[in-house]
Amino acid sequence: MYDEVFCCSREDAHNLKYLVFQNYKIKSEINTFATNYFAMKECAGNYFIKNGVTLPAEEFDNKMVYEGESIYEVLRMVNGVPLFFNDHYKRLINSTLNKKRTNLSTFNKLLRDIKTLSEIEKPKEANLKIVFNYNNPNSDYLVYFIKANYPTDLQYKDGVKGTLFKAERTDPESKVIHRELRLAIGNKLAAENAYEALLVNDKNVITEGSRSNIFFIKNKTLYTAPDNLVLGGITRKHLINLCNETGIEVCYECVNADEIQEYDSVLMSGTSPILLPFKYVDNYAFTVENATVEKLRNMFWQKAEQSIEDFIAGKFI
Repeated sequence: MYDEVFCCSREDAHNLKYLVFQNYKIKSEINTFATNYFAMKECAGNYFIKNGVTLPAEEFDNKMVYEGESIYEVLRMVNGVPLFFNDHYKRLINSTLNKKRTNLSTFNKLLRDIKTLSEIEKPKEANLKIVFNYNNPNSDYLVYFIKANYPTDLQYKDGVKGTLFKAERTDPESKVIHRELRLAIGNKLAAENAYEALLVNDKNVITEGSRSNIFFIKNKTLYTAPDNLVLGGITRKHLINLCNETGIEVCYECVNADEIQEYDSVLMSGTSPILLPFKYVDNYAFTVENATVEKLRNMFWQKAEQSIEDFIAGKFI
């Protein structure tokens, strides 16, 4: 179900109700912690690249990612070509600047490493992860394929289940791994048999998903949280641009968690789902079939194909 593994160090605490971990306030009770420090090897390919050197997957250790602080990007690859590489690279660099961290690889080196790994693995469609890990005294950058979870045709048609989760992001401009929050959300998703968690902050409004951006639809208008409250999703950005180009109204306004039943549809956007409807959010049901959603998804893929052509043609930043 997940694009990334939920990992965390073992704690002597049980049933903690209020937890604070690395710029997140978690207000959800956690019933269990992972019994192992790392659940499973995150590298899904036969090889990975560390600091420009190609290594066999047997040498990959999740500690390279989950110890210290890690800034990362996940890119969708189609026939060995990353979608919207320019956007992902800019966000990666912005994250390092926001966190006052050193850029561990140049633009050209990352390009080289992505091409090298793609030529070795030859994936038709997969997700690729770039990690800048800062674990004193070491700093390393990693490039590797991870297990992707792309929605099925049936999930696009029938929608998926979501659940509300009390958590507040205090540093939305940086894409940083927070393993304890991932574990807490993973527990909630497993308990509710849900696909995604919608985060609810102190003001009881929904800001974003745990690994996605969130849209609500009412009377053909799309509602999404203001930019300063969410991670700037690449897919979200292009979907909003498409709305602006085609006259679909977008309202930057958070939805109160107690008023979600007043909206027609709820959607999540992201690297893997692109634009996926929710059938349920907790006990509330929503309309899945929506002409606007289908239109936006189709136009997005046209943009994605253009980004592939640009990458192949060498039209970078």
